[in-house]
Amino acid sequence: MDPYTKPQWQASVLITIDTQCDTLNGQPLEIPGTSAILPHMRLLLDRFRSLSKPIVHIVRIYKTDGSNVDPCRRFMVESGRKMLAEGSDGCQLAPELLPAPDVKLDFDTLLSGGIQRISPGETIIYKPRWGAFFKTPLEDHLKENRITTLVFTGCNFPNCPRTSMYEASERDFRIVLATDAVSGLYRRGEKEMENIGVTLLKTREILEILE
Repeated sequence: MDPYTKPQWQASVLITIDTQCDTLNGQPLEIPGTSAILPHMRLLLDRFRSLSKPIVHIVRIYKTDGSNVDPCRRFMVESGRKMLAEGSDGCQLAPELLPAPDVKLDFDTLLSGGIQRISPGETIIYKPRWGAFFKTPLEDHLKENRITTLVFTGCNFPNCPRTSMYEASERDFRIVLATDAVSGLYRRGEKEMENIGVTLLKTREILEILE
């Protein structure tokens, strides 16, 4: 394996992208396949927690006036469509991702650019656009914790996970994609990720490596 892209598991973090209640089956921003990957995401979360390894949940939050919404969705939100709305139940992390049932997003902290800590080593960060690094504290947070390897899971590969992995590659992080723990993945996308040095593994393979 290429020594410059080979995962360094001792310095790895698990990242979940936009896996919020409104993206699940039957919800206002349903993303096909997101509900189906929750069991695999949970297995990875459980393993990282058991090993006291860091976890970062990346979320979207839309203000009801549309002021922080990306242009392609702003008109919908301004017109009254409710999705990932600040303060709503639909904006919360999917229950399967939570370290405890009572964990809720701290909207004030997140929207102000802060990091919400929900358990030792586990945090939530708000991103205003597709990429997890764009105008967020993620890069500084990772460097402060001496993280070199990012394991990506979550909602809708073509948009936020893919953008975030390109951003991570631009910052010279080593990258792993859990292929059965991300929704919307397709073969060409897998090839594109391989071409930028991303390691593609299934959940079972990651669990075996971390065992």
